[in-house]
Amino acid sequence: MKLLSSKIKNNVLESMIKIIDNDRDKILEANKKDIEAFNKEDQALLDRLIVNNSKIDGMIKAIAEVKQQEDPVGKEISNLTLDSGLVVTNKTAPFGTILIIYESRPDVTIEAAVLAFKANNKILLKGGKEALHSNTILEKCWHRALEENNVSKDWIKLLHLQREETQEFLKNPPEKLDLIVPRGGERLIKFVKDNASCAVLVSGRGNNFLYVAQDADWTKTINVIVNAKTHKISGCNALDKVLINKNINDYEAKVKELEIVLKQLNVSIVTDNNIANLIPENEKITADDIWYQEFLALKILIAEVSGIDDAIEKINTYSGGHSASILTEDNKKATTFMQQVDSAAVYHNASTRFTDGGQMGVGAELAISTDKLHHRGPLGLKQLVTNKYYVFGDGHIRE
Repeated sequence: MKLLSSKIKNNVLESMIKIIDNDRDKILEANKKDIEAFNKEDQALLDRLIVNNSKIDGMIKAIAEVKQQEDPVGKEISNLTLDSGLVVTNKTAPFGTILIIYESRPDVTIEAAVLAFKANNKILLKGGKEALHSNTILEKCWHRALEENNVSKDWIKLLHLQREETQEFLKNPPEKLDLIVPRGGERLIKFVKDNASCAVLVSGRGNNFLYVAQDADWTKTINVIVNAKTHKISGCNALDKVLINKNINDYEAKVKELEIVLKQLNVSIVTDNNIANLIPENEKITADDIWYQEFLALKILIAEVSGIDDAIEKINTYSGGHSASILTEDNKKATTFMQQVDSAAVYHNASTRFTDGGQMGVGAELAISTDKLHHRGPLGLKQLVTNKYYVFGDGHIRE
């Protein structure tokens, strides 16, 4: 796709803001069809699927914020004049064509497309069948915005493929793909990695951990755990595992207090054998694989650890590499934890729920990357470009 001027791209986004605002009723009606056909048992997926006026306001806000951000394309990274006289300039450049595969979340159809388009990338959107009506109406909105500004509809395209067709598309794409971003659970990520024929940037599962150190402030600890677990159970930044230092003062009383608070909020608790001795009326760990699970539910695992080294080892062994938090009043201990835990975002005395583009000052995000190349953490506008070298000579040849 050719390079578009910032003005043209921003005009498309301005048109999109007006179209979405004017078409609220159509969007809500389409989403209602998806909700009526949905299996209500999966509460997390249902939460992600629902579109209401507040969600539409969020879509409009995301587009407006991206419109205001500086165009990330063509920014100079470095400029060197070599002894030979060659001038070597490194600039940001679009990826080309990005494919994002996601489940539920009609708002991704907005956020992924606005970011990719502003960064001058063509984007192919493969949403789940559960959001078909919602995604279809949003694609139509995009196409109207593009056509109003004499820009090809090919920049933003919704794919209608079954699983087998998607597999074939990944293995033998009918057009060149430059980057694939799977945004979903372990099965989706594995499916894409097994079948893709180009670079895959994983937007990984959560399975986030929180460590309560011996000197943790207990009031802070309770508040952070409650927020991280219950604020939004469908978020990939929700809390799943709590590790408590067994040497904390009033250990038994504090564990029992945590149980009471969580039970009042309808959170089901799973315990290891040591914690089970203190709060026996809960499910106990019966298989090691639960440590790897992202719950996406009002469910939490509480376990005992002997200290910070034990906690770090457990987190690095089992977590999804997404977010991890330490509750401690010792800054040195916090620094050790934050440096040694292998996660995209690490926290000191704060909820994991802040791992979000908007909350971290990045703005709208395509996904939260748990990969280390080419970017880790929220994928915002600035992260949706690669780089390109421009080399200027005057008949130079290499001796």
